[in-house]
Amino acid sequence: MNGEELREALRGEMSATTPPPPLSTTAMLGTARRARSRRRTVWACAGSAAAVLAVVGVATVNPPGAGGYGPAGPAPQAVPHPSVKDTAQPWPTGPDGRPQEDRTARAGSRYDQGIRLLDEVTSVVPAGYTAPENPANLPADRMPFRTHQAQFEDRVNGVDVWSYMSSAALAQGKRMGRLLVEVHTAGNQLPAEPCPLARQFWGMQGECQVVSAGAAQVGVVVRPARDDRFDQWAAYRHPDGVVVFVAQGASLDDERQGLATLPFSVRQLAALAVNERFHLR
Repeated sequence: MNGEELREALRGEMSATTPPPPLSTTAMLGTARRARSRRRTVWACAGSAAAVLAVVGVATVNPPGAGGYGPAGPAPQAVPHPSVKDTAQPWPTGPDGRPQEDRTARAGSRYDQGIRLLDEVTSVVPAGYTAPENPANLPADRMPFRTHQAQFEDRVNGVDVWSYMSSAALAQGKRMGRLLVEVHTAGNQLPAEPCPLARQFWGMQGECQVVSAGAAQVGVVVRPARDDRFDQWAAYRHPDGVVVFVAQGASLDDERQGLATLPFSVRQLAALAVNERFHLR
């Protein structure tokens, strides 16, 4: 084939090829926003998580966790959960009949469960402490006093596993600490034994004790190893598989003076973990 025949053959092939569709700016922006949301969630989980949650968590609400807060709707901001992991499965259907945009529920019964959990957290504030409301016009980089979040975790054997995380500041005068509760619904893959379960909380390690709370055996980390996000936390798996973590910290953030002592004793913390008020399904 000479040069002229080659050019003619190439032109023929090119004219017969269907051109690609034009780029959709709307689709590109939507994909970018979803990717940015996932990156923020994972970043928050690494910072806390986690949250987060965090904040988480807990906040964590990767969380449950601290650092990086994202709005969970018109109510208080939620802390991205620290145990977030990516998934190729479709998000659950929201109250509008459409799939959620990401893991976080921003309306509907799951969202309401997160609010309910926050109400239960503030109801157990011990005597001598208060649980202040979020101040108006809270700067985005400041830790909220109250947070809540409901988040889709995974689909196991056809069952949707959710986690709920709520956190409240505990104030004693000008000093502030934090109480956080994180609940994983039945079907979760968390350990059954008390101390291995406790060490799954946000990936934190520490000195663990098995504490009796009535007939229940609760894992309580009484001294963290190298992580200062919380000072103590308890973990309990209910017979139906629901897992509850309850964590307390003597400080809320680096901006405020921390509590002189922790609000709950080790046994009180274990009793909170088995308390039916936190047994969400």
